[in-house]
Amino acid sequence: MTSRIDGPLKVTGQAKYGADHVFPGTLHGFVVLSTTANGEITAMDVTAAKSAPGVVAVYTPFDSLKLDKAISQTFGETWVPLQSREVAYYGQPVGVVVAETYEQARDAAMTVEVTYDKRPPATSFTDGMATAETPPSMRGNLPSELTVLADGVESIEDALAASPVVVDHTYATAVQNHVAMEPHSAVARWDAGEVTVYSGNQAAFLQAQELSSALGVEISKVRCINPFVGGAFGGKGRTSVAAFLAAAASRALDRPVKIVLSREQVFTATASRPATVQRVALGASQDGNLIAVRHDSFSSTDMARSFVEPTSHGTSREWYATENLAISQKMVPLNIPPGTFMRAPGEAPGSFALESAMDELAIELGMDPIELRLRNNSTAPPGKDLLWSSKHLDECYRTGAARFGWANRAPNGREDGDWLVGMGMATAMFPALRFPASVRVTFKDDETAEVATGGADPGTGLLTVLALVGAESLDIKPEDVTPLLGDSALPPGGLSGGSTATASAGSAVMVAAVQAIDELVKLASSAGAPFEGLDVTYEGGRVLAGGRSMSFGELLRATGRTELTAVGSSAPGEELSKHSFSSFGAQFVEVRVHKWTREARVSRMLGVFDAGRIINETTARSQMVGGMIWGVSAALHEGIEIEPNGRFANADLASYLVPVNADIPDVGVHFVQYPDTLHNDVGAKGIGEIGMVGMAAAVANAIHNATGIRVRHLPIRIEDLLD
Repeated sequence: MTSRIDGPLKVTGQAKYGADHVFPGTLHGFVVLSTTANGEITAMDVTAAKSAPGVVAVYTPFDSLKLDKAISQTFGETWVPLQSREVAYYGQPVGVVVAETYEQARDAAMTVEVTYDKRPPATSFTDGMATAETPPSMRGNLPSELTVLADGVESIEDALAASPVVVDHTYATAVQNHVAMEPHSAVARWDAGEVTVYSGNQAAFLQAQELSSALGVEISKVRCINPFVGGAFGGKGRTSVAAFLAAAASRALDRPVKIVLSREQVFTATASRPATVQRVALGASQDGNLIAVRHDSFSSTDMARSFVEPTSHGTSREWYATENLAISQKMVPLNIPPGTFMRAPGEAPGSFALESAMDELAIELGMDPIELRLRNNSTAPPGKDLLWSSKHLDECYRTGAARFGWANRAPNGREDGDWLVGMGMATAMFPALRFPASVRVTFKDDETAEVATGGADPGTGLLTVLALVGAESLDIKPEDVTPLLGDSALPPGGLSGGSTATASAGSAVMVAAVQAIDELVKLASSAGAPFEGLDVTYEGGRVLAGGRSMSFGELLRATGRTELTAVGSSAPGEELSKHSFSSFGAQFVEVRVHKWTREARVSRMLGVFDAGRIINETTARSQMVGGMIWGVSAALHEGIEIEPNGRFANADLASYLVPVNADIPDVGVHFVQYPDTLHNDVGAKGIGEIGMVGMAAAVANAIHNATGIRVRHLPIRIEDLLD
């Protein structure tokens, strides 16, 4: 195990995040948000704001900053603020006040008066389901509806009707927000026609692409820096409102501009996880073999149809073996803030529905929930010929059951004084993915090496992973490797999202290291070099030939060089046509529900995961623990309340509930380690997202075991558990 390289800097407050960069003459911006959910802005009175102390400028759709469309290779077009008078949701950015201090900008922003031509907003998910729309495509460009039927079966309904045992229920999950510890922010400054933006994001090179197109300048004139990111979870994948406005205002005013969203603004001026309603029907034989699976999902989305939560496509399409499968996805456009990726998008809320239904099926069959899952363990996604590259989910089930004491679980729970105690479990899966990535490896004459890429480490531990993979690939000590991240001037290192960073950047490190070693060997045997004309090899950071050896630093100094650099790239390839790839896991939970108050508390948690090779168990465990805690939060705490007028009623950390230390017991994490080199040369399959998957269902299943009450919506509240 290796401690986090960035740990000391973070715990001592020395790590500089985006908003920590303040330059002489820096101005401060405060964003103005709409107070209606649907309409057109007819006027904005900024007279008082412009005359307020310290105010330098006020920008609105009537007097806007110069911005164009924002486009990146990965996401396509991203919404840019202040370019239209149309308002599509409550809390939409409609202006920005720039002043000498943050307080002056904030106070002046409060005086801006906005007049609207209001229209009735659509804010009810339930009402909107009647006119739900079909999204253009789903994950992987799959059709929104997908059906696989056995020979001779004409419809999924026929398959369900022919099943001896059927469960058919509807499940719902709430809108959630990322609420990362670091609010969305940016500091921008221009110099000789070039802009540098300091802003927490998940891929500096993608932000540079979006800012380049929005600002109308060459990408070579845009540099984005984010060496430290205070949490992201999908919510900082695209360029933030703060970055667009800070960059444009800084250019207009010829001074550095800093914009930090307030905690309340983060809830609406960014994006959230959509709400879902999911109907799951499972048909099985009496011995527990699945005959038919139907999973029909509805996702809320904003009026721009920017994102759909792919619940059925992220779970039932792949998880269990069945000859008959039908999944569908529809979206419900509402006057609400945009949706976007949030930790385990699709799998997290989708697993709540599917794994709750599996638990209900096990009860109908009188079968142990683990046994039911073992009987339906898939060797490939239903309807596909591509087998899983590696799958040890059965070992996760059995190891978890033994470690958690599953054999002691009573069918109807047990009592412990005034507490009802139950145990629940669920499957966890998340696809093993890779993005194209490039990494620069540099041998230096001071006997150190540098591993550099433009990716991001939003708390995941990627900096440490780069050092470890770099050291292994270069055959030197980890402490002799300096990892660099979070700068668009570095080679593009892939998006830090989708649990891809280690597989993507790590594979590129290995390629770059081989190239750097080859160049080092060539240098050693070149004309005038210490090993001229000899057959040179490399081992342990040294070049060897003719019974002599030199360290790479000595070789560089001897040849008059300060460094030697190679850039390696890696991307998904032909393996995608040979196998299916996923990480797997089993979640176990013990819940205690008070007999009289109906308070529910998680008392024990264990996750057992098959995620390929684990590069650093310290940071890997941290990722899993964070995901599992988030799953508990989704199960018992989190949920945005949307008022009929579109306002988020609990857009603050006083009333948007998240767990505190007292809510979370010791969390057990165990890795079943089988490196998957069919997926990538590193052998890692991804760990960041899967920790959350299945956890909410495991909590709900444990609550049912304890109380006999089945709750089919999240979050589960005290009133849901009243007799």
